[in-house]
Amino acid sequence: MNSIYHFFKEIYLKKKYFLSTKSLEQFPFPQYLLSCVNKGKFPDLAIKLNKDRKTFTGGELIELKDSESYSVSSFNSTIPSGEKEISKIIGTGNSKIKKQMEEAGDSILSLPKRDVYYLVRGRKTDSMKVVLVHGSFFETVNTHDLISKSFSQVLNERIKQSGITVATEIKELLSDVFSEQENFSRVREVEKASVKLRFRIMTEVKAEGNILNNEQYPQVLDNTLSFILPKHVEADAIVIKEKMKKVLSNKELINFEVFDIKHHFNGYFRVYQTKLK
Repeated sequence: MNSIYHFFKEIYLKKKYFLSTKSLEQFPFPQYLLSCVNKGKFPDLAIKLNKDRKTFTGGELIELKDSESYSVSSFNSTIPSGEKEISKIIGTGNSKIKKQMEEAGDSILSLPKRDVYYLVRGRKTDSMKVVLVHGSFFETVNTHDLISKSFSQVLNERIKQSGITVATEIKELLSDVFSEQENFSRVREVEKASVKLRFRIMTEVKAEGNILNNEQYPQVLDNTLSFILPKHVEADAIVIKEKMKKVLSNKELINFEVFDIKHHFNGYFRVYQTKLK
């Protein structure tokens, strides 16, 4: 059986390696659970799909975020989100990700939308925090609206500087047109230009979304490993508990503190936390 829960169990059993590995990419991840491994391109890791998906679907996507401080490093490749469409990730061609997933035996498009998780490690001189957190912790505004509203700010600033008048309908249309990340990530060629141009979106986490921040989320302690999942209704906590019991033994579960934290913009999340040392 494959799932993010099984992945978490594996990194929990090998948690000592977080203390010694210089880069998260060097961590001994469970290869038998993975359908693809990439370096520097989203997703860094992907879980294999299950044929029986009654309890665990598998197929989760994971991005590694390593930092030499208690700040989440910037998202340079894709805007963080709770789920992503797999068709947009594998593309239409014979991509490396697609080939790896097929070789792993996945029927890729049988699960069109995939949950996204971020394995985040923050380090200080004498302490460390490691969290495996669902992407909805960072996605409090959907990607379409985030890009559209950001572009709208640029547009309004430029209109104000130039002193021109633009109808509200035109401004709304332009903001909507420039709302897809794919539009920015493509390389653009201009006739007679000796260079190509590609706009890049970089996403930085605000204090309210920084799970490593001691002031914002003091419950996430130094020298701990935490698994953080959305708990928007009480039924979510019941499902999470049952899944954890299927993956971890009672002897293993007693090593975890279980509690909720309240996101500043996105409700409650259930946390399973254990000591790294």
